[in-house]
Formats: sequence, structure tokens, C-alpha cells
Amino acid sequence: MSAATPELVAAVGKAGALGSFGAAYTQPEAMQRDAEAVRAHTHAPFNVNLFVSRQPAAVDAAAQRGALDAVAGYYQELGLPPPEPVRAPYAPDLDAQLRAVEEIRPAVFTFHLGDVSQERARRLQTLGVKVGGSATCIAEARHLEALGVDFIVAQGAEAGGHRGTYLRNPYDSMTGTLALVRMIVRNVKTPVVAAGGIMDGASIAAVLALGAQAAWLGTAFIPCPESGAPRAHKESILNSKEDATLVTEKFSGKPARAITNRFIREMHERAAPQLVFPAQNILTRKLRTAVAKAGNPDFVAMYAGQATPLSRALPAAELVAALEAETLECLDRLAAMRR
Repeated sequence: MSAATPELVAAVGKAGALGSFGAAYTQPEAMQRDAEAVRAHTHAPFNVNLFVSRQPAAVDAAAQRGALDAVAGYYQELGLPPPEPVRAPYAPDLDAQLRAVEEIRPAVFTFHLGDVSQERARRLQTLGVKVGGSATCIAEARHLEALGVDFIVAQGAEAGGHRGTYLRNPYDSMTGTLALVRMIVRNVKTPVVAAGGIMDGASIAAVLALGAQAAWLGTAFIPCPESGAPRAHKESILNSKEDATLVTEKFSGKPARAITNRFIREMHERAAPQLVFPAQNILTRKLRTAVAKAGNPDFVAMYAGQATPLSRALPAAELVAALEAETLECLDRLAAMRR
């Protein structure tokens, strides 16, 4: 989760859960600083998550004209200079990020939007790091199992943020969390972690009943005071309805579930051209930055899952405690029904 600050990760860890850094766009030096900041406050384990899709070839400036024109009006509206062609590299060097993970040695390393080499996975495991990858279909789960990961994150269609699909068309891999978890559990022997639309203890109990070993929650922690998400993002989650989200490519160039706002709506209505991932993310970054502090949600990438109406604004430790209590209460109630 990109909104995960060292304060949030540390608070979640102290409360007994596993905090996670969404380090996809984080430079290696900053990854090191974030890890040190957490370890200055707690010895609790934490996870580092990376996007592992390789960067595309540089896009010629002339070929970017359509995408630049599509956002030029928004730049002008916000008082920004006209958008200029995006230059490669479009994201931090992945190999350098992976080397940083080896140096940091977090308790857990997870990857998204692709895979890592078997050699890399084994090297991290030798260093004492548990390794997990995301799967949005059975084929990806089997691929990860053959790779030798310690666990598989089954990402259902309800999940907020980027779709992790990489062996199929992302729009063909939109199976819901409950169905996906059960099918992956039935098709692999590797432990499964459920992700997507999980916001309370009842949801956690449900995926445990389906055979998952754990649940991954992201959107639930965005409204926490320790979260680094913009105020507009937090408020939009807390005030949203059940049909508030949409899968869009307009912010980053890859399909990602976010709360619909003016930018998403108008870009879809115009079928506006976009750059490839992650060049599009750079193109829209200035828009997001310009409005974030002002509390304007129109141009903020408010990544969120489908269960946003279940959100609550609690400090991270209180949220973890509530989730634990709700899960145990639900499991006890289900057990009592058998007696």
C-alpha cells in the first residue's frame, strides 16, 4: 500500500499484525530509510512489496502527443506549465530495489505485476526472508508454486489498487475473492493469503473458512491517522457507497481499482489516450500532487477496494484489535452453530 508510512507500518506491527510497505515507486535509498525508521520504533516484522514488471522501451516524444493533449487542459486549470514528454526511466531501477530488499532483510518480501527469478527468491529465503507473490488466476498460482514461493496472495477482483495479472489479460482475470481463494487453495499446496474486499473480521473469518492461511487488508488502513494518504482519499473512502470504485488505466497505464472521480470519469468518457505503464503514472503525478494538499479529490488516484462502506477511521492499533476481536467472535459463533 503506497499510503503506508513508517508510522503506520510500525503501529500495525506493534499491534500484532504484519505491516507492509508499498515500495513500487520508492528509490532504494528511501526504502532503506523507511526500514530504519520502523526498526527505530519496534522489532516487529514487516513486509516490503514491489512491482516487478520490467520497464517498457522509451516512448518517443512524438508518440506521446495524444496522451499529453488529453491532460493539458487539467494542467492549465491547476495553473501548471503545459505537460512535457515523459522521459525514461519511468520508475526506480528494479534490480537496485531488489538488492535493497536483500540488504534490508525484511521478515517478508512480496511482489506484484509479475514474478522474480527462482534464483532471486531462493537467495532471499536463504537470508531468512519469506517470499510471496500475487496471483489473480489458477495459472499464476501454479506458476508461483513452481517458483518455490512461501505463500501465494490470491488477489480477487474486489481488491483496490493495481491488478496483479501478468500471465493473462487483466480483464479476463476478474474472479471475486471468495471464488478465487477457494479455487487456488484446491489447486496448490502452497499456503494462500486472501486479498480483495476484506475490511472486517467477518471477511477474515470467511477467507479462513475457505482455506486461506491469512488475510491481506489494504483499503481498511487508508483512513488511519498514521496513513500517508491525502485527506481527500481518506474522506472519499469513509463517505463512499458500494458502487464507488472502477477499474481504470488512466492514472498509471495499468488496470487498477480506484474510487471514481472527475479525472477518471472524464478520461473514460473521452476514451482519452494514455501512455504505457508506468510512464502514465509520471504524467499524472503533477496533477495528483497539485490537488492533494488542497483536499480536492478530482485528480487524486484514490485506489480502494469495493468494500469501502465498511471502512472506519481508527488508529492502526485499534483497528488491528477490532479486526482480531471480530474474527474470533465470528469463528466462535460459527463453531457454536455446529454444536
